[in-house]
Amino acid sequence: MIALLPMWSGAKIVSDPVDFVSTLVGTESKFSLSTGNTYPAVARPWGMNFWTPQTGKMGDGWAYTYSADKIRGLKQTHQPSPWINDYGQFSIMPEVDRVSVPSADLIFDEEKRASWFSHKAEDARPYYYKVYLADYDVTAEVTPTERAAVMRFTFPETSMAEKRISRIVVDAFDKGSAIKYDVNKRTITGYTTRNSGGVPENFRNYFVLQFDKPFEFYGIQKDGNAFVGNEAEGNHVMAMVGFNTKRGEQVTVRVASSFISPEQAMLNLQQEVGTKSFDEVCREGRQRWNDILGRIEVKDDDIDHLRTFYSCLYRSVLFPRMLHERNAAGEIVHYSPYNGEVCKGYMFTDTGFWDTFRSLFPLLNLLYPDMNAQMQEGLVNTYLESGFLPEWASPGHRGCMVGNNSASIVADAWLKGLRGYDVETLWKAVVHGANAVHPDISSTGRLGFDYYNRLGYVPYNVGINESVARTLEYAYDDWCIYQLGRALGKSKKELKPFREHAMNYQKVFDQETLLMRGRNEDGTFQSPFNPLKWGDAFTEGNAWHYTWSVFHDPEGLIRLMGGRDVFAHMLDSVFSVPPLFDDSYYGGVIHEIREMQIMNMGNYAHGNQPIQHMIYLYDWAAQPWKAQYWIRQVMDRLYSAQPDGYCGDEDNGQTSAWYVFSAMGFYPVCPGSGQYALGTPYFREVSLHFPNGNTLTIDAPENSASNCYIGHMTFNGQPYDRNYVEHQTLLNGGRISFNMQSEPNKQRGTAPDAVPYSFSNDN
Repeated sequence: MIALLPMWSGAKIVSDPVDFVSTLVGTESKFSLSTGNTYPAVARPWGMNFWTPQTGKMGDGWAYTYSADKIRGLKQTHQPSPWINDYGQFSIMPEVDRVSVPSADLIFDEEKRASWFSHKAEDARPYYYKVYLADYDVTAEVTPTERAAVMRFTFPETSMAEKRISRIVVDAFDKGSAIKYDVNKRTITGYTTRNSGGVPENFRNYFVLQFDKPFEFYGIQKDGNAFVGNEAEGNHVMAMVGFNTKRGEQVTVRVASSFISPEQAMLNLQQEVGTKSFDEVCREGRQRWNDILGRIEVKDDDIDHLRTFYSCLYRSVLFPRMLHERNAAGEIVHYSPYNGEVCKGYMFTDTGFWDTFRSLFPLLNLLYPDMNAQMQEGLVNTYLESGFLPEWASPGHRGCMVGNNSASIVADAWLKGLRGYDVETLWKAVVHGANAVHPDISSTGRLGFDYYNRLGYVPYNVGINESVARTLEYAYDDWCIYQLGRALGKSKKELKPFREHAMNYQKVFDQETLLMRGRNEDGTFQSPFNPLKWGDAFTEGNAWHYTWSVFHDPEGLIRLMGGRDVFAHMLDSVFSVPPLFDDSYYGGVIHEIREMQIMNMGNYAHGNQPIQHMIYLYDWAAQPWKAQYWIRQVMDRLYSAQPDGYCGDEDNGQTSAWYVFSAMGFYPVCPGSGQYALGTPYFREVSLHFPNGNTLTIDAPENSASNCYIGHMTFNGQPYDRNYVEHQTLLNGGRISFNMQSEPNKQRGTAPDAVPYSFSNDN
């Protein structure tokens, strides 16, 4: 439970964590400018199926935008990002016949059937969505389970005798779909195949709908031709059922889907919904969200900050989603998006490790390790079924982003104590991925691994784009593999190349500019060189952003730059350099550039992931008060619980997890190190309830908008002067107390032993 203590009253208001969540945060987005690029996901945590109101056209990645006026349907979605788009999708839309519109068009044309709505008549929660469809005088509601949902539609007075009927349309979308009626059982079954890639040839999402009211009228449209019998299969199939209703009469629809078979879809419906009422499923969903969100208990008097925090935590536990199901024998099974077969075991998907290795997976390891243990088993299965670990999966391998950051995902989990899965297979997988590239998906494995292994870097001039970004991430990933191998007792001979390659970041550091810079195959640096040029040698950023991607060895980077003072000055320059940019690599301003430009924070680009850890590097420079200042600036200025509440793509929980960690007062700069760099706590009191039964309380009673600096700190009553905390120490529970003040304490955290981990100090 969360105690709210309003500043204007001594009264105590008690509320549940889920009540602070707004699922609409980030939905005021568009192609040219992202404020999250999210949609209001109505779901269970990590659920296989999400639901969302659909305002965009069929196939549009922007499925729901806050500024839209009309809703086209309630859509089952698996979309992780508008840039990746969707799969396993279909929509359900209630209607009432309107005399002024031709009937067939109204039923089946998504433009004409769309209804005006208002956010004032919309209730969007993680476990429940409700909207009033004004053109039809219908209220639509949905509440989900992991693989099913219950919908409830409240209709006006209608009568076939008056040629005005209540209807529900099922749109299975184009590019291959089918629908079949069973009138006696009041069911509709079918499949949808529309996807955006990453699927085998036999991919289908099978669905079933059960209605609690007999059909008085029904029909199918196939590829634009209406009413062709009880079943149809074609490019684009839609169905409609009609009823006479009394005003206020409710029609309940139970719906589920499966990637395995129609029979499994029905089994999923029976297992997860059965005969439960809408309200029962809704209550269970609310409780599940409170259980998950309640792992972090916040006490504070600023309701806006609480809403932002829990909205971010909600986003942090949506992805990666389950892709597995439970068969009739009670076994966990999954349709493999890699080989098209039904296989045993867990499977998760819809996450890009380039984004989520940074703080999303560390958050799972800290608070939800049992879930990540299942995800690790899913990675084992991915490797066995495809020969590679995923880097961006949706639902199978997708060609997106750079790096080999599955190594970080695997290493951080094992090194933080997760067990119960086949880590030896994962060891083989990370070693293989470091020395191979997927034959069809160049972003899986390591593109340029042969150059990297021979030269120590991916050359700028051999036709491999974003070469410096790849080099820096490969070096960190090699460090992760080295650390994992040490923990597994691998031989020095086996570990030697990874240990050595972990220092390869040095090969692309330019002493002339003190920045990372593209390097040609002959050893010369790229010329000309513009450190403000986005892309080119970097990925969605420039040299000012990527120079800091030495997660495992900030001390080594400090030495390259010439010492802590120079390092701190270079960090300062990120904020002082104007938001100038060179967009010539892209041929125009991409949205990530625009999001940096408009935030009035110099060249700091928090809306994209590569630089999100950079502020915490002041801890290594013995100037932690600067980290405290800039963290608070980012949290106050760039996040809110409004529809424009992010400063760029939210990206599968990563940008949200940054906020969650930063609000607690620490951040995993280097997953795999077992440490978190200290920042500054955002709330007066936070309690972390760990699965091991221990509780860690973080209190900062003097915390306020002006008191962002740490005066002093104690851990379990003992003075604490370091700029980091250890993972295992946190899990042991206890109390961290911060004395907050309005002026920086420039003596605290400056001792040589106060700095967090660096690999150079291990050598």
